[in-house]
Amino acid sequence: MMKIVTPEQMRQLDRRTIDDAGIPGSILMERAGAGFVDHLEHTMRPIKHKTITVLCGKGNNGGDGLVIARLLHRLRANVRVVMLATPAELSKDAKTMYRRFVKAAKASAIHAFSSKDQALALIRESQIVIDALLGTGLAADVTGRYAEAIECINTSRCPVVAVDIPSGLQAETGTILGHAVHASSTVTFGLPKLGLFQRSGIDLSGSIHIVDIGIPLTYVDALHTGISLITPDFVRASLPARHASDHKGTFGHAGIIAGSIGKTGAASMTAKAALRIGAGLVTVAVPSSVNDVVESQVVEAMTCPMPETKAKTLARSGLERLSSFMASRTAVAIGPGLSTHPETVELVQTMMSRIDRPSVLDADALNALAGRASILTSCKIPPILTPHPGEMSRLVTGATAQSVNADRIGTAVGFARDRGVCVVLKGARTVVAGPDGTAAICPTGNSGMATAGTGDVLTGIIVGLLAQKLTSWEASCAGTYLHGLAGDLAASDKGPAGMIAGDVIEQIPYALRRAYADETHRFA
Repeated sequence: MMKIVTPEQMRQLDRRTIDDAGIPGSILMERAGAGFVDHLEHTMRPIKHKTITVLCGKGNNGGDGLVIARLLHRLRANVRVVMLATPAELSKDAKTMYRRFVKAAKASAIHAFSSKDQALALIRESQIVIDALLGTGLAADVTGRYAEAIECINTSRCPVVAVDIPSGLQAETGTILGHAVHASSTVTFGLPKLGLFQRSGIDLSGSIHIVDIGIPLTYVDALHTGISLITPDFVRASLPARHASDHKGTFGHAGIIAGSIGKTGAASMTAKAALRIGAGLVTVAVPSSVNDVVESQVVEAMTCPMPETKAKTLARSGLERLSSFMASRTAVAIGPGLSTHPETVELVQTMMSRIDRPSVLDADALNALAGRASILTSCKIPPILTPHPGEMSRLVTGATAQSVNADRIGTAVGFARDRGVCVVLKGARTVVAGPDGTAAICPTGNSGMATAGTGDVLTGIIVGLLAQKLTSWEASCAGTYLHGLAGDLAASDKGPAGMIAGDVIEQIPYALRRAYADETHRFA
């Protein structure tokens, strides 16, 4: 995991690095600029002869931009710097970087921001635009020339790369302060900033790359943030090793209680995802009349027909059989496609006290707990809950989907801590919260996953990992990351608009292969 910081926490780390470790701010700035250019070379090569416009403000963010401009000039790019401040107005380190740029490049490469038309002309001639206007210290709405410069940047048809954070974005809350840059990608320094993963930050930041600027690890370790970013290293360390002598029993038996008439697909997709993530065995308990349908949809899984209501949903009379079903499985998932039939709701509520193994509650299992979340305390082993914002709002007294989305981290953390469970709050930048009050943000996933069935896929992935003996925290975080990565691979292949949940399932093995093979993946 990588810690996510607020602007103040990042300032504390910078101050400690400068004051205690004796590393000057100008050196940190040079490292930041060098890391930015390395990333640019890797993703947008060749840099040579490309026309690149760098817009710089008066603070240290502008200083970073001047370092970047100098290093790009060294690589023989056609660099133009647009300054929104005079040399006298620059911060101390930014002045140093201004002098170094002037010494390295022609004076004609520097343009004072005189009008929107002038800036627009430069931007329209560019192949890359770099936003180094305003950094993480911004606290007031953007107005005047800076607002005009941001408007100019947002007209660009070429890639816009933000330095540390898109200008105008509040670095802690992810809200827009008047005007904000819409970046194609963001290269952030030291540690990821919280605002990049919340609210408008999700849309404005684009893909996120993190540059190490040499903050001593002891300082980072001593910082208590409570919020982390799920990383490929964490996922890889969580996954079970596979040996030549292993057999299907080694990787556990996942039980899935799901499905009803018209919703057999939910049960089938959950089962397929559990198999694809590596569970050794999967059995699905379904209402008896839909058993044949599910059995034909997932030939690799077993099925177990259960007593049903006249509406062809799971019946209260099946409680004992379902309890025995759970008792003979390594881990269980309850909820996809169960329906909200009153008798089925009553059955699910009663089943909570029978849960004595790792489990995932999703969809209609969560709906059955609406207004009765206190029942969760009867579970002998705390479950993982995977709500979307609407389902979360029904679990939290007085909440709405809008209020949940307005404070996704706070809502998930508060509920997980109060109920002693793990919560996977789905959505753009899914939040995983543990019963100890910690939270993790998933950097993978895309808008193509906003389609029916992808939640069932996530449930299958998590229960499949639980069956392989991952802890609830590991299964929640690794499962969410791999789910998003599979979605990203599907979007890369098919484009996000045409994706369906089955496309995500088909990419799970390739996401796993990346995780096992130590391949890197973009953060967003």
